[in-house]
Amino acid sequence: MARILPPCACRGKRAAFRDAEARFVWYSGSNQPQTSPNRRSDAAKTDKKKDGEPYDGYRTLPLLLVDPQRRFHLTLLTDFLPANQREELPATALLLQLAHFYPDLCLDAVAGDAGFGYDVFLRTVYALGAKRIIDIRAHPTDRDESLWPVRSYDDRGRPVCPFGYAFTANGFDASRQRYKWFCARTCLHHADPVVSLPGVSYPPHECPYQKSDHPNGRILNLGERFADGSTRLARDLPVGSPAWKRIYHRARNASEARNATFEHWDLKRLPVYGGLRGKAFTSLADTWSTLTTLARLVREATFAT
Repeated sequence: MARILPPCACRGKRAAFRDAEARFVWYSGSNQPQTSPNRRSDAAKTDKKKDGEPYDGYRTLPLLLVDPQRRFHLTLLTDFLPANQREELPATALLLQLAHFYPDLCLDAVAGDAGFGYDVFLRTVYALGAKRIIDIRAHPTDRDESLWPVRSYDDRGRPVCPFGYAFTANGFDASRQRYKWFCARTCLHHADPVVSLPGVSYPPHECPYQKSDHPNGRILNLGERFADGSTRLARDLPVGSPAWKRIYHRARNASEARNATFEHWDLKRLPVYGGLRGKAFTSLADTWSTLTTLARLVREATFAT
């Protein structure tokens, strides 16, 4: 016999009546996916301090233009999502709309956290000719170091030779849109491998790149993907390098500055209900923020002259 439930039983107890599209999440401050978006990973440890905060509502997805010289940012496009919705698909759609709204814009790099580290977003950034400064999205296979020489890269996307030695970065070729790595024959310079393989004598004399006709050893060019077809860890700058940190931190600072502006305007909790009203209201707030930034730039330029 079918059981008919009242409407209130079909909704979460934290859901607001006028915000049917809002969702509840537990935000721990980590950009790595958890087993459940609605609880802490150590939920059984009730005697310890909670490592996060509960949120019920929406999330904004802004596409920010960051100018490092003049130290400002502008919101180019934005989206408004339920709090638990993944970001890579709507973010990809925003990237593909850039050419329509800003035909003269030339992308140098696209930075973001690990929530954007999926194939559809990474391949779109590469197709647009921009550098992929996207944080690493972890996977259980990264923990098995014995697989690094087999798949030819470590847990941060750095190439590894079949004998377990890490490659050295040698610059980005913008014309060919690929990053160059070389082994520099480190095995002959008493370097330790990142992964020691059983049954292999070090240095490995069977390596064909130790001969004099390979002065730089093995050279590897990383383009859109690795040799196994994976793009999850394929990047256009070495992860954690000074150049990587410079671009990534600028983007993070711009995002935090936008959040601080909204909080200063007391918009952490919107005065309207519903997804459509919330999207319209945050779009107006982003427009006002952009106008105040432009006014500041004009004032600074006027005083400079």
